[in-house]
Amino acid sequence: MKGPMKKGYLLLLLHAHLPFVRHPEYQNFMEEDWLFEAITETYIPLIRMMERFEHDRLNYSLTMTISPPLAAMLVDPLLQERYIKRLNGLIELSGKEVVRTKGQPDFRALAEMYHESYKQSLNLYKNQYRCNLIQAFRKFQDQGRLDIITCGATHGFLPNMETVPASARAQIAIACDQYERLFGRPPSGIWLPECGFQPGIDRLLNENGIKYFFLDAHGILHGTPRPKYGVYAPVYCPSGVAAFGRDLDSSKQVWSAEEGYPGDYDYREFYRDVGFDLPLDIVKPYLHGEGIRANLGIKYYRITGKGDHKEIYAPKQAMTKAKNHAHHFVKYRERHAERLYDCLGGRVPVIVSPYDAELFGHWWYEGPKFLEYVIRTVAEESDVLQLTTAKEYLKAHRTNQLVTPSFSSWGYMGYSEVWLDGSNDWVYRHVHQASARMTELAERFSHASGMIDRILRQAARELLLAESSDWAFIMKMGTTVDYAKKRVIEHIQNFTRIYEGIQNNSLDLEWLLKIENKNNLFSDVDWRVYAEK
Repeated sequence: MKGPMKKGYLLLLLHAHLPFVRHPEYQNFMEEDWLFEAITETYIPLIRMMERFEHDRLNYSLTMTISPPLAAMLVDPLLQERYIKRLNGLIELSGKEVVRTKGQPDFRALAEMYHESYKQSLNLYKNQYRCNLIQAFRKFQDQGRLDIITCGATHGFLPNMETVPASARAQIAIACDQYERLFGRPPSGIWLPECGFQPGIDRLLNENGIKYFFLDAHGILHGTPRPKYGVYAPVYCPSGVAAFGRDLDSSKQVWSAEEGYPGDYDYREFYRDVGFDLPLDIVKPYLHGEGIRANLGIKYYRITGKGDHKEIYAPKQAMTKAKNHAHHFVKYRERHAERLYDCLGGRVPVIVSPYDAELFGHWWYEGPKFLEYVIRTVAEESDVLQLTTAKEYLKAHRTNQLVTPSFSSWGYMGYSEVWLDGSNDWVYRHVHQASARMTELAERFSHASGMIDRILRQAARELLLAESSDWAFIMKMGTTVDYAKKRVIEHIQNFTRIYEGIQNNSLDLEWLLKIENKNNLFSDVDWRVYAEK
C-alpha cells in the first residue's frame, strides 16, 4: 500500500463496456455512435484527467474495467477511421455554431467551448495516441496508477450458462487471452458481467489465474458463513479467489434519481441537444440517413428543473458544484470509514465504489471533473481515507475470511431478473443449443488446422456475439429492441449455417469471408476452449 495506514480505503472502480457494434456494410451506422460518444465524452476526458495526475505527480489509485468487446473496437482500424470522421464533423458543426451565435454571447461562449474541446480531442486521439486509446490506458497501468481488469469475453451473463459450462469457461478464458495480448500481462482481476455470480464460477476464475472479482452487496452479505466484516473486507471463495462487495451508500449518492449528484439543476441537461433543437437544415449533414434526428453532443442548457423551461448552461457554476459535490462525497466516506473502523475492531475497512464508466462524461457531463476532485481530495487532503485497488489491498491484507458468496447480480431486484425475463428468455434455448454444438465441433476437430481452424474461429465469434448480455438488457429496457433481436438472430443463424455447412461439407466460402469481415471480433480466438475438460 502507498503511504501511512489510515482508517479506511476507498476503491473507485469504473466499468467501461459497450457491445461490439461494427457494420462495414454501411457507410455509417447509428448504433456505432455508442462508441463514438463514449470516446469523446468519457474515455478521452478520463485520459486527460490521468494526464493531469501524471503532470502533477499525484499519488493515486484507480481501477477500471476495459471489456474485451470495447477493447476490440478501440483498436479496430475501420472504427478508428469512422471516429475521426465523426469528430471532424463535430469540429465543423461547432465552428458553424460559433458563427451562428455571434449575437448571443452566452451561447457563443458555449459553442467556442465545444469547438475547442473537439479540436483538443482530435489532437489527443489522432496525434498523441495514434488512434489507439488502449495504449493510453496501458501507459497509466504501466506507471502503477491504474489497475485495468477484464470482463467476460462478450459480457455474457455467466449464471445463465449453468447448463452449458463450456461457454462460461470460454467467456473467461478468451477474455484473459485477449487482455494479455493487448496489455502485455495477464489480468489479475475481473468484473463479472452484470456482477452475475453463482457458486462455482470462482473455480473458473481460478483456473484462468484471476485473483479477485467484484459483487453486488447481497452477493457477499448472503454468503455462507455470514461475512464477519460485511462488504467492508474481501472474502476468499473456496477456490482461493477473493470477492469484493459493493458499498451501497456511495453508489446511492451518485446513482439515485432523487438524491444523486448528477440530477443537480446546475449540471448540463443531457436531453436538450442541438440534434433536436436546431432547424433540420443546420444539423442534417451531421445526422444519419435521411436526417433522422439524434444527439450530436452539443448541448446549451442546464437541468434547471423538471419542467420544460431550461436555463442556459453555465460551465463555471457547474464545475464549482462538481467540486462541492466531490468534497461532500469524500466527507461522507470519511465519516463512514471512521464509524466502520471503530465497529470492526481495528480492521481497516475498504469501501468499494463501482460505477459504469460512461456515467462520467456521457450521461453526466461534469462527472470526470467530479471524479478528479474526489481523487485529488482523498490523495492530497484526507487524513482518514486512502485510495487503493483490490490488488494493493490484498497485498497488504493477506488474511481474509473464507466465504462462499451467494447467487446474485446487480440490476433490478438483484437476481438476474433483467437478463432472464419474458421479454428476452426466448434467446437462451438457441444460445444453449449453439453452445452445445460448439463443444461438439471443438471435440470433433480438436487437432484441425487450415480451413477448418478458420471456420471454427468464426463459429466461436458468432456464438460469443450472440451471448452478449447487452441484447437481453436492451430487450428488457425497451430501447433499441429491434436491433438487439436482429443481432441475436443474425449470430445464431450464422453459427447454425457454419455448423450445418461443416456437417454437410457444403459451406459457402464467399459467404464465410463476408461475415469474417463483418464480425471480426478476436481474430485469434481459441475455439478449442469449448472442448469439455
